[in-house]
Amino acid sequence: MEGDSTAETAVRVAAGATAVGWRRGAGFAGVAIGVIAAGAAMGVGLERLTVGRGVRRKARLELDAAGPFGTLRGTPGTALADDGTELYYEVEEIQPQAPARRKRLFGRRTPAPVTVIFSHGYCLAQDSWHFQRAVLRGAVRAVYWDQRCHGRSARGCAQMEGTQVTIDQLGRDLKAVIDAAAPEGPLVLVGHSMGGMTMMALAAQYPELVHERVIGAAFIGTSAGKLSEVSFGLPVVGVNAVRRLLPGLLKALGWQAELVEKGRRATADLFAGVIKRYSFGSKDVDPGVARFAERLIEATPIDVVAEFYPAFVEHDKAEALPVFDGLPVLVLAGDKDLITPMEHSEAISEALPGAGLVIVEEAGHLVMLEHPEVVNGHLIDLLAEAAGTDSPRATADGDGRRRSARG
Repeated sequence: MEGDSTAETAVRVAAGATAVGWRRGAGFAGVAIGVIAAGAAMGVGLERLTVGRGVRRKARLELDAAGPFGTLRGTPGTALADDGTELYYEVEEIQPQAPARRKRLFGRRTPAPVTVIFSHGYCLAQDSWHFQRAVLRGAVRAVYWDQRCHGRSARGCAQMEGTQVTIDQLGRDLKAVIDAAAPEGPLVLVGHSMGGMTMMALAAQYPELVHERVIGAAFIGTSAGKLSEVSFGLPVVGVNAVRRLLPGLLKALGWQAELVEKGRRATADLFAGVIKRYSFGSKDVDPGVARFAERLIEATPIDVVAEFYPAFVEHDKAEALPVFDGLPVLVLAGDKDLITPMEHSEAISEALPGAGLVIVEEAGHLVMLEHPEVVNGHLIDLLAEAAGTDSPRATADGDGRRRSARG
């Protein structure tokens, strides 16, 4: 298969760039790190590019100018992590002038006061929740934050001093955001990918907080561990090549961030194809949404990508999941997710027998961008259940049975 040779070639050439000269290998290194930034392994079969580069560049600029994605803003704030890192967040307050929206979402009963905290994934930012924010704004109190080194948050102070990023550190960061933005009252935690892992790390280190204040949780496209076993949809040969060479390659790329960024920009068209392959599961993704995902991932510096990757290999928080047992829990995944395959969500659901498991058809890793109407509907149902309200469009049965949803 083409994927076999592509995987071996992409990894070996990028790795070889460290030995034969970074300038000659910058383009290959950019491609390699772009795949990693998309949350994928290196070396995939890409769609043939049939449109001129100038036309594609013009189309991207037009999408950037016209697309509304990522434009929603709330009241800004800053939380201080335990190592001194400044974590940026925004708060959306309930708007009393929006009763129609609240009634449409939650029915006739007024939901109990609750703060919903959204944690985003690797190489993304709080704006990845654009569609959820658009639906919920004004109807519930919500906090959206940027994980350390991502979005508008600062680079990790500990990482600047050479300390490796850990999922446990991210859990403590979430605790700092809660203390600053929602120091009291009930909470609903929502996390995508790395954000879900952050929630697990919070529960592992602060189980009393979950027991006392969390009234609901949603784990979207995430995993409790064993990420080193994920194949990323590659043949065995490609997976083995990636696992063997990736750690050293990432470390080397992190040392040459400026040069690799140039190579990454030079291979933007290839990069866009990789993002589409590993972010979405359907063939008819809105071009504006695809471009938005590309912009989010492009904004993550190469050295940040390199700093965070080892944390996922070591991630194992299965023992923390029972802390959420007994709460209304939504576990949702796309059936074509190549980054955190749906089997990982099924494992989370098995650890939480009362959780509702939703598998979205024709959906990839960025399911909340690809099929927002499906994700929004299940989140609204979760909020209605957690806050003690009756959703007029609720479909969740609450008994932990598997459900499929069409995108």
